[in-house]
Amino acid sequence: MVPVPRDLTSFDRVRLAAGTVLGDAAAWASRRLGRGSGASIRGQILTRVQPDAFRLLLRGRRIAAVTGTNGKTTSTHLLAAAVREGLGADAARLVTNADGANLHYGIASALAKAPKADTAVLETDERVVADMIAHGRPEVLVLLNFSRDQLDRNHEIKFLGRAWRDSLTAAGDAGPVVIANSDDPLVTWAAGAARRVIWVDTASTWVADAALCPNCGDLLTRENPSADAPTGRWDCPGCDLTEPQADYVVRGDAVELPDHTVRELTLNVPGKFNVSNAAMALAAAVELGVPVSKALTGFRTVRSPAGRFAVTTVNGVGVRLVLSKNPAGWAESLPLLETPTVVLAIDSVAADGKDVSWLWDVEFEQLRGKKVICTGPRAYDLAVRLAYAEVEHEVSVDLTDALRIASIAPQPVDLIATYTPFQKLLKMAGLR
Repeated sequence: MVPVPRDLTSFDRVRLAAGTVLGDAAAWASRRLGRGSGASIRGQILTRVQPDAFRLLLRGRRIAAVTGTNGKTTSTHLLAAAVREGLGADAARLVTNADGANLHYGIASALAKAPKADTAVLETDERVVADMIAHGRPEVLVLLNFSRDQLDRNHEIKFLGRAWRDSLTAAGDAGPVVIANSDDPLVTWAAGAARRVIWVDTASTWVADAALCPNCGDLLTRENPSADAPTGRWDCPGCDLTEPQADYVVRGDAVELPDHTVRELTLNVPGKFNVSNAAMALAAAVELGVPVSKALTGFRTVRSPAGRFAVTTVNGVGVRLVLSKNPAGWAESLPLLETPTVVLAIDSVAADGKDVSWLWDVEFEQLRGKKVICTGPRAYDLAVRLAYAEVEHEVSVDLTDALRIASIAPQPVDLIATYTPFQKLLKMAGLR
């Protein structure tokens, strides 16, 4: 197989090769020192040596990019598994950033490690989408959803939606086929500039970030709620933006295809939101030429993408790990909690988002009757919210001590964490 990219100058090839070697050394040191997987530092070193690494390494590949506020990592794993199943004996042709490093550095790092892979399924941060469209020319772009997240960096989600829309407009007929969540008004508005859109009705339940029309600012209306459309179809009375007719429709734990046949998903990851993620991944896989049956078979190989939903042992305590970073994510995760004792781990460094005011938008009242252990640097912020929700709780800022308290539970406990404590837990469990 001919390495990609194929048309680089000798100078660019040498710089990429040198950057990859030095980046590998830095990644090895990062792992040895317990600082992380090394994917990001590898990309940073690579980009220092070859500043154009992101752009150059995207060239010559068939790319599917996955983005959105919630579900990027799981959806990327599902789509990659489907494509891998479709490739069969040629599965080595696929590269993906499976560890969730989705900024320029992380994407470059993954691509540098697979120079002969001509197919890429790439998780892409919302702020990287414009560069992905401009430099990678993805064949397929999956737009999952928009909600408030990391408010200190993303002050207004409409700005991100406008960036997506502008990038798709600039790409014109050379732009990607977009797989878009028709339940999300901001995604619908952004995707409207694409040359072709495949709409997926994900049966979403989170509407708190979708009250106003992104096009004209009027208050959206919703009507005809049903089991398959729990929030009802949305429409703007002030302009022509309305929920489009979907090509794929989530129906319970199944998906109705464009030919109106219904296929059960049988996933090994929990939650209605993962049914939605799988529906989006299925539409993308079919667009990439993967037969539905093979895509569904691939989905069943995904169990704990990048540690999400892993059932493991941390410091001798059995836990099921759930990552949630914003109100929409917590709204979907809290109903999954099955154990009488649960641990909630909260931090607010850059990777989590420094603003924790979103805690007041989460319906923690549903935890009444459970014993809740609050941990992490912002545990007391959470404790105040739980006190108002009349939820029994105790505070142990130290994660190790919180696990010790949880160890009295007779069974593995459910543990929801924001990004930084989640990564710490993966490390403690030996999963990274």
